[in-house]
Amino acid sequence: MRMILAVAAVLYSASAFAQADKPPMVGDKPLVLVKPKGTKEAAAKPAAAAPKGKPQSIAVRLQACLELDDGTKDRLNCYDAVIPPAPKPKPAKAKGYADCRFFKEEDERLACFNGFAESIPKLPKN
Repeated sequence: MRMILAVAAVLYSASAFAQADKPPMVGDKPLVLVKPKGTKEAAAKPAAAAPKGKPQSIAVRLQACLELDDGTKDRLNCYDAVIPPAPKPKPAKAKGYADCRFFKEEDERLACFNGFAESIPKLPKN
């Protein structure tokens, strides 16, 4: 009987310490909790998001943007999510899809991405 009371007292005190307002400590430093990546980004941009477990190539993500209405801000935002814009003062003609990010005007950037995304051959789905 005394053993049961002793075990209950130890478990009760351990649970009381676990509910303290202080964060858990490792030595004299607080324990750091790691949050998963991309929780907000995946919900905001579903067209460019990759399925869980297998990362998608840039070509597949660009082609996924083609499902959105042509000439809209949503499609441009989808392209910008795949390749973030980095405007230059006077970019030359784009030689590849990565060069589209250098166009400052949204219409030029959208037309550039559309041209490359439509020219990519369709990949077989597994």
